[in-house]
Amino acid sequence: MAADADKPTSRADMREGKEKTQLSRLKKLRRRISASFGRLSISKEETIHESDNELDYVFQADVSTNNGYYPQKTRSAPDTPPAANGNHTVTNGNHRYDAYTVHTAGTKQVVVPRNPDGRHTPVKRHHSAGDMLGGAVFPPAPKSVASEKQPRPKSEGHVYSRQSIYKRAVSFGGPSAFGRADSYSKLEQLGEGSYATVFKGFSSLTNQVVALKEIRLQEEEGAPFTAIREASLLKGLRHTNIVTLHDIIHTRETLTFVFEYVHTDLSQYLERHPGGLNTTNVKLFSYQLLRGLAFCHQRRILHRDLKPQNLLISEIGELKLADFGLARAKSIPSHTYSHEVVTLWYRPPDVLLGSTEYSTSLDMWGVGCILTEMISGQATFPGMKDAFDQLNQIFKMLGTPTEASWEGVTKYANYDLKKLERYPPQSLACCIPKLSFVPHAEELAAQCLQMQPHLRISASAAKRHDYFKDLPSKIHELSDTTSIFNIPGLRLLPETGDVSTTQRRQSSRSGIRTTLKI
Repeated sequence: MAADADKPTSRADMREGKEKTQLSRLKKLRRRISASFGRLSISKEETIHESDNELDYVFQADVSTNNGYYPQKTRSAPDTPPAANGNHTVTNGNHRYDAYTVHTAGTKQVVVPRNPDGRHTPVKRHHSAGDMLGGAVFPPAPKSVASEKQPRPKSEGHVYSRQSIYKRAVSFGGPSAFGRADSYSKLEQLGEGSYATVFKGFSSLTNQVVALKEIRLQEEEGAPFTAIREASLLKGLRHTNIVTLHDIIHTRETLTFVFEYVHTDLSQYLERHPGGLNTTNVKLFSYQLLRGLAFCHQRRILHRDLKPQNLLISEIGELKLADFGLARAKSIPSHTYSHEVVTLWYRPPDVLLGSTEYSTSLDMWGVGCILTEMISGQATFPGMKDAFDQLNQIFKMLGTPTEASWEGVTKYANYDLKKLERYPPQSLACCIPKLSFVPHAEELAAQCLQMQPHLRISASAAKRHDYFKDLPSKIHELSDTTSIFNIPGLRLLPETGDVSTTQRRQSSRSGIRTTLKI
């Protein structure tokens, strides 16, 4: 019986020893964790103030039962080793403190003062990334009561101004009135093409008349690539002789471009004044055409569809390049382009022969055709059938090229003497007699209508040609957004001409079409 009585006691002793061992390991682990975190810096919003007699670290110490570890702490005492009874030295981080013992009822408390001299030890405030973005010097720690709540530091988002936030909200569909169909109203239809319809409209945003180019969208195909190209190019072209794109409206059925309203174009102007325009007006129109074209060419943009229908004329005579659907930014290095560009009457011979490597000279051939047409009142090369008929119209005036006059011309795909007539070259004045009555007009036209593309004059050089020497010298000093009609005394002169052939000229222009195949 005595042996049986001893068994429970033995088991209790073993369990108690096991529990003490586990508790001792747990205490050691907690002590290591506490010591590790004790080395980290403490982040506070203000300086901590305490009196000289304040007790920072107070422990309930019982060395005999707890092996020098103090589990009952009124405050965290990181990295504090066990203390012995009586006076002793406590190491905390890199500092040494003289600790003393406070005896209470049945317990012993080890007291470690924060500073041996009794002075306050400030804790430096940590700054967030938002404070660093401001670029200002860190302010000193505020001297306030520890219990007072400090304002939360601003985050990175506060560095943006209200204006920036508004602009960003507008770009993501914010409260802006631009890009909304209800900001514009249609007044009347001005024209209709193969994929777009142009309306005269009114803008409630600017209280001005505008032109609305409405492009019909196909559910499967989406927006035509010509419309996307036109919008991307016109957004970066701000010039008084280039039509201004004000806004873009995108709906499920249509894509609408909002342009500045210009009441007519050069084609309609020529139809109203047949027989040729006033020589002064021709000079003003030609200079404005070259001015806008030079602005595009300096930015390596080719219009690729110059013709009177794409040159808008305002009421005071301002000429503006329009319809950049076929325009293209010429890349570096040069890539091949389609040879199916430019309306047939204004297409250069190298492109008609099949060349796909062209540059700004492509547009300069169109300038020569438009210049001679404004002077004579008739299309210079009115081909009616196909590319070979158009080539014969050109060769009839300028002569059929050969290897002797144009090296490499026989290597073009469309150079076929079976379909091309042989003509001797002649001067432009023989075919267009009115050129001889305008000083330097034939010379400028001949430099634009060179069959070899590298021989054609550039738009910038053409503006300085002697043909324009009687214009005011200030015309070459205008800014890009200033009209030439801001120069005193410069204005469009009245036109004179017979209107009896208007119907005939209109019917002859109705067959003009623009094609593009990529």
